[in-house]
Amino acid sequence: MVVGCSSAKRSTYTKIKGVFESGAFDNQFTGFILIDPETKDTLYTINSAKYFTPASTTKIFTLFAALKLLPDSIPSLKYSVQNDTIYVQGTGDPSQMHSYLKDSTLVDFLKQYENIALHLDNFEDEKFGPGWAWDDYHWYYSAERSALPLYGNVLTVKNGEPIDVHPQYFKDSIVHIDHKVNREMQKNTFYFNPTKKDTIEIPLVMSTKLTKRLLEKELQKDIHLISKMPDTPIDIVYGIPSDSLYIRMMEVSDNFLAEQLLILASSTLSDTLNSNKARKYVLENHLSELRQPPRWVDGSGLSRYNLFTPESMVYVLHKLYQETPKERLFQFFPTGGVSGTLEDWYPDNPYPYIYAKTGSLGNNHNLSGYLLTKSGKMLIFSFMNNHFMESSSEIKKRMQLIFEGIRDTY
Repeated sequence: MVVGCSSAKRSTYTKIKGVFESGAFDNQFTGFILIDPETKDTLYTINSAKYFTPASTTKIFTLFAALKLLPDSIPSLKYSVQNDTIYVQGTGDPSQMHSYLKDSTLVDFLKQYENIALHLDNFEDEKFGPGWAWDDYHWYYSAERSALPLYGNVLTVKNGEPIDVHPQYFKDSIVHIDHKVNREMQKNTFYFNPTKKDTIEIPLVMSTKLTKRLLEKELQKDIHLISKMPDTPIDIVYGIPSDSLYIRMMEVSDNFLAEQLLILASSTLSDTLNSNKARKYVLENHLSELRQPPRWVDGSGLSRYNLFTPESMVYVLHKLYQETPKERLFQFFPTGGVSGTLEDWYPDNPYPYIYAKTGSLGNNHNLSGYLLTKSGKMLIFSFMNNHFMESSSEIKKRMQLIFEGIRDTY
């Protein structure tokens, strides 16, 4: 419905309505809502209170949770020192020896101590999220979750003379053949096509023992595993700026960082790591006014069990807009025609007009974020498309028609 009677609102409404009534979105399930955060007007809405599979637009809720629960720097580890031993437990920090983030806070700190006792039993999540596709186990976007990730919980392989393997611990575990999968399902035996030129990342099968061995290799000293932390005050070591993780998660839609950010968020609530605890806390304490509470089961949106409404997406985007300085907020989101998952879509000249998070799974494509009109108005939208049987590129072209109409008329 149209709110108000200005010609700009009427023109915007008419342009959007025309595309929807053309039949372009008939053979699928589509929801859309557009609001003006300054006037509080809803400029257009269709199916915005219905539930959709959100895919990676789930990361908008993960970003909101992290901003609410995490400090400005990432809590890298919790520890206690007794006599000549340091007792350490993970917080879920995904940045340690990560191929892109390259943080070494953990290793640099532990090098000061000779006797290290490591506690990893505080992790209460499963290594995979509920509803993840079982046959995605060997793809980079399905890295396992853990209490103390190292190297992003993936093996990075780059062709060359010699082949570049990181971590080197697995250099003898690679079979140089072209194979239908990148890794055996239950063990760290990897397959790498010797003619491949791209760098690839293959998820590791993580375990407490493997984490211990990898850390021992980095520190060049033995580590002892313990079943519980001592009953003494706990201190925290902080690592890289939290925003660096948020930007990377949102720009390239990094599933592993999203999952670990929720685990990190739970570390601020108690000593046990459980992403559901963080989700529940945020919904009850920061998003209790949502008119359609989501089914929110993971941090990344890999699960098809997730269910969100466009209205709920816009509600959280509006809260982010109100609570976060604009120059900081918009750096988190891919920019149309410029960066991340929107680099090839929604360009404008001379200035970008879309700052938004994509979300795609088979037969689903969504986009939620912010739209800057030519008159200088910033609008908030959520556009969700489920169950289409054609190319997502065709869906994006129709979405672009709507976005350009809004940009030019409001």
